[in-house]
Amino acid sequence: MSANVDLNNRPDYDRVLQDIADYVLNYKVESVEALDTARNCLMDTLGCGLLALRFPECTKHLGPLVEGTVVPFGARVPGTSYRLDPVKAAWDIGCIVRWLDYNDTWLAAEWGHPSDNLGGILAVADHLSQKRVANGEAPLSMRTVLEAMIMAHEIQGVIALENSFNRVGLDHVLLVKVASTAVCAKLMGATREQLLAALSHAFVDGQALRTYRHAPNAGSRKSWAAGDASSRGVRLADIALRGEMGIPGVLSAPQWGFYDVLFSHTNKDLALKPEDKRSFSLTQKYASYVMENVLFKISFPAEFHAQTACEAAVALHPQVRNRLDEIERIVITTHESAIRIISKVGTLANAADRDHCIQYMTAVPLIFGNLVAEQYEDDFHAAHPIIDRLREKMEIVEEPRFTREYLEADKRSIANAVQVFFNDGSSTERVVVEYPIGHRRRRAEGIPLLEEKFKANLATRFTGQRSAQIFTLCKDQAALEATAVHRFVDLLVI
Repeated sequence: MSANVDLNNRPDYDRVLQDIADYVLNYKVESVEALDTARNCLMDTLGCGLLALRFPECTKHLGPLVEGTVVPFGARVPGTSYRLDPVKAAWDIGCIVRWLDYNDTWLAAEWGHPSDNLGGILAVADHLSQKRVANGEAPLSMRTVLEAMIMAHEIQGVIALENSFNRVGLDHVLLVKVASTAVCAKLMGATREQLLAALSHAFVDGQALRTYRHAPNAGSRKSWAAGDASSRGVRLADIALRGEMGIPGVLSAPQWGFYDVLFSHTNKDLALKPEDKRSFSLTQKYASYVMENVLFKISFPAEFHAQTACEAAVALHPQVRNRLDEIERIVITTHESAIRIISKVGTLANAADRDHCIQYMTAVPLIFGNLVAEQYEDDFHAAHPIIDRLREKMEIVEEPRFTREYLEADKRSIANAVQVFFNDGSSTERVVVEYPIGHRRRRAEGIPLLEEKFKANLATRFTGQRSAQIFTLCKDQAALEATAVHRFVDLLVI
């Protein structure tokens, strides 16, 4: 046999895919903490989506691809009157959820926002629930939605623990697509073989580059990329349920598989770190760890690596607000991931550029005592040149302890420190915030504020009576879990 002839023995599905499929099909969610956190996550995620509807740059993306399309049992987009096919509904829900960079976060070797998967989950569950009722069957319950959220969080988060996609230039929405594919395929009734096929197609797809998240190309695609990924998960699940064959060796195939093509640098001049390997490192089994430890963005619509810097800046605001013209320099002490992702100098071209700039996100609360979504917009930026003057005076310094404890499993801190120095030689205190208010270590402090955030976001779209009705239901774990999905979504449409 010639040495360059391929041996055509079809392999078993890669073990990574089998583990995901078996988890989704067989795992029983029993963690009270995970279910309670998922309920809070549902509130927060929906609220972020409702708030985003105030921004025309977001809403221009919403609605049917063809005007006037009628979809039987169409999935609804919260806060709107749209009734769409589940694929486009997943896109729209994912888009509004992610638009303001205000929903939950997971930080490890890879980063991401696991609640992005709600786009696919809620769209599929709403459509199926309506369809079941029309066929005389029992609808899906919101307990099923919460369980799907827990599983999607787990898949995305566990893979992210030790596998850095950003170091090879790939965007974390790859993991949204994989997780949405898995849980949506299960909701749609996939067999194990169909689920494996769907997962294989999620990995064989061309994957998104991180170009749109980084200077000098940062732009608004980062606000809809996750909706696109979750929507693609729904589409791939549908393709698999129609009987499309899978690609068993999608990850491990020599030369043509994901590991060889996309998960390692080929430039020998690049110094590879241990996580830049040709296969995934998976050190724990899938359960409910990620939902239990997920990070909520409670106070600021800002990239999560800057949350504690924003909090420190708010604390320093009273000391600097009347001395802005006297500032000589501002020192932000941070961790390596923040420096790599969101530290930038020079012109900031758009809102997406600004909400991924630690200097901007620190300057605004130093000046104004808060940071809200409107403060990223072009008009606000142009009206306040003091922001850029402060940015020019900022020094970014890595603290090795912050970098180390960011990755330690028993800490997972996201620490930043801010100190302001004045021309007369005086300075503020050095304010250090190790854990943001949305961290698991600050749940008791954070959840009441998360609930207030949800109430405020509900009020941007609904009457006081409807807002109270939605909030009361979402506060009641048992009542929420027992509610039919389509009845829950009924409350969220205009």
